[in-house]
Amino acid sequence: MDIIANYGTTLVLVAALFGFLMAWGIGANDVANAMGTSVGTKSLTIRQAIIIAMIFEFAGAYLAGGEVTATIRNGIIDSNAFADSPDLLVLGMIASLLAAGAWLILASYFGWPVSTTHSIIGAIVGFAVVSIGPEAVQWSKFGGIVGSWVVTPALSGVIAYFMFISVQKLIFNTDDPLNNAKRYVPFYMFLTSLVICLVTIKKGLTHVGLHLTNGEGVLLSVVISIAVAIAGWVYIRGQKYNPQDDSKMHFANVEKVFGILMVITACAMAFAHGSNDVANAIGPLSAVASIVASGGEIASQASIAWWILPLGGIGIVIGLATMGEKVMATVGTGITHLTPSRGFAAQLATAATVVIASGTGLPISTTQTLVGAVMGVGLARGIAALNLGVLRNIVVSWVITLPAGAILAIAIFYVLQAFFS
Repeated sequence: MDIIANYGTTLVLVAALFGFLMAWGIGANDVANAMGTSVGTKSLTIRQAIIIAMIFEFAGAYLAGGEVTATIRNGIIDSNAFADSPDLLVLGMIASLLAAGAWLILASYFGWPVSTTHSIIGAIVGFAVVSIGPEAVQWSKFGGIVGSWVVTPALSGVIAYFMFISVQKLIFNTDDPLNNAKRYVPFYMFLTSLVICLVTIKKGLTHVGLHLTNGEGVLLSVVISIAVAIAGWVYIRGQKYNPQDDSKMHFANVEKVFGILMVITACAMAFAHGSNDVANAIGPLSAVASIVASGGEIASQASIAWWILPLGGIGIVIGLATMGEKVMATVGTGITHLTPSRGFAAQLATAATVVIASGTGLPISTTQTLVGAVMGVGLARGIAALNLGVLRNIVVSWVITLPAGAILAIAIFYVLQAFFS
């Protein structure tokens, strides 16, 4: 308790610095995963992807980032175990931020697509076990989170599989693919917009003081999505399509229509990612700030300080802009050959899965969700369409990440304890 009383302001500043570092790592690694499909299909340039991420990642983090934050802050470890020693919880959360952030930046430097969720959860569990003991970890909830790492890639893979099958049946396997693309793509735009609007209005806008009933939220979501679909329909009809392009690449004009849709799904993916993964950076930071502000009292529910969500959003954007290119290339071109239609199915499936998880407060791995969706699209064309070597390397990096976060956090925790003592 003396540490909090004597160094309270310093602890919050250090936590803010390491939280920003963690958000930077998330931007460099996980956001690159999220935008990789758009860049890999050449629907967006890297610069355009960064601009989209800047806007929608920040919006997702700020508007809809609070639900998952509560799980990261309170759900993985039993805060009651630290009631008599809140200083250990503060130092441990700071150590977790630095450990996970350092690992993510290292992985991004080498182009490894790893899980930020694995990183921070491994770090938090690591310090909790050495500071209090195994009883400090809520293993039942930890098991549920680990289970989500299997369920969510499977869920996103199934959604992506059937989404792409629907595209094949409604558009590609017809006598007039181009006109059918013009007809059905606005519907897919409506579906994409509806997924994002529902979670934003229901879960997000309470953070900015706007409270709507379920009926009002659904009605507003439908109205906005219809407007998006109409705008998309007008834009698609106004584009010029050259039949000669199809002789150079089969379905080139159809893919051009889906290229427009990829921009919509890129926005959706960026928003969905921001709403879910910002918690990995600001959850521990929020815990530190609330404990210090209360003089060492660990509250079961603590409000998020006004400056924390923007800090996480800004860090994510800067991380993508400075270090995101390598991981983006791995995901966009390495797993399977992506066209705009395939990338759309993968991105919409990932966005839907992530926003469902974000709305229920379950922290999932966006990396695993996206890889599951890309695999689902690949399997729709046969297993030979998948690069199994790249998938094997990605899975190995996932396995390493959890213990790496734990080991680094334990080492940093002991250093911080010695320094502040």
